[in-house]
Amino acid sequence: MSFAEYSESIAEGDVAIIYLSHDSMMPVKVQRGAQTQTRYGVIRHSQDLIGHKYGSKVSCSKGWVHVLHPTPELWTVSLPHRTQILYTTDISMITMMLELKPGSIVCESGTGSGSLSHAIIRSIAPTGHLHTVEFHQQRALKVQEEFMEHRVGNMVTVRNQDVCKDGFGVSGVADAAFLDIPSPWDAVGHAKSALKKQGGRVCSFSPCIEQVQRTCAAFTDHGFSELCTIEILLQVHDVRTVSLPVPDFGPNSDLNRDQKRDQNQTQNQNQSSPGAVTIKTTTVPREIPGHTGFLTFATKPRT
Repeated sequence: MSFAEYSESIAEGDVAIIYLSHDSMMPVKVQRGAQTQTRYGVIRHSQDLIGHKYGSKVSCSKGWVHVLHPTPELWTVSLPHRTQILYTTDISMITMMLELKPGSIVCESGTGSGSLSHAIIRSIAPTGHLHTVEFHQQRALKVQEEFMEHRVGNMVTVRNQDVCKDGFGVSGVADAAFLDIPSPWDAVGHAKSALKKQGGRVCSFSPCIEQVQRTCAAFTDHGFSELCTIEILLQVHDVRTVSLPVPDFGPNSDLNRDQKRDQNQTQNQNQSSPGAVTIKTTTVPREIPGHTGFLTFATKPRT
């Protein structure tokens, strides 16, 4: 099992994702003889997990669950929160706009709970490398431990230091850099130093527009170009089935005859009410998730 490679069967030491429902999942480290309690009953690791295929359905005393192979997307929605994290909506845009690909070298700060880190590692695997910096010592130690458990430790270097003062610990090697810190403008110079002479891309995530303004000014002062700030708002449509009346355009209308023919066919199929057709439509949810943060992208020109 690896977050960057797929395995067929569950083995001892793996981190598996227990799928309880579409909005409820939990990570479990598989250990022989261990048990995990869920709302549907107990999962016995030796009997229910080890040796079984990922995607298997496990029967519990009060229901059943699925055991899924870990991915960065599943880890994002099930990881233990030590900080605020980035979610898939922003992560997908970051990995695309930074032009990440297998073999890319990336610098990141701060690491936080490792949500974005796992997505970056999967994008640059198997030959790329992530240099990630975390100011908080306990968080840095914990995320390094998780990288080893998830078997991607060979593709990431974790440093416990202040990126605004000490930089990323590398110079002239990175294809891209990411900043998620309170004062990203103080780290723009270090990001520029970490990027290759051929140039590269930088992204800064900030919740406040005042932070964006100062960061953009810093990018301009350091010679960056192609500055772009975007905000991504996720809007999921609800699908529902509705019954609509068939309009009557008169007995001699070709459209009316066609509609009546289609209506008779529909009634024969699903026995819907006379003079109506059943269709599926979508509606905008009443509550839409609001602002999370601004993503500012910039390009370092060739030097």
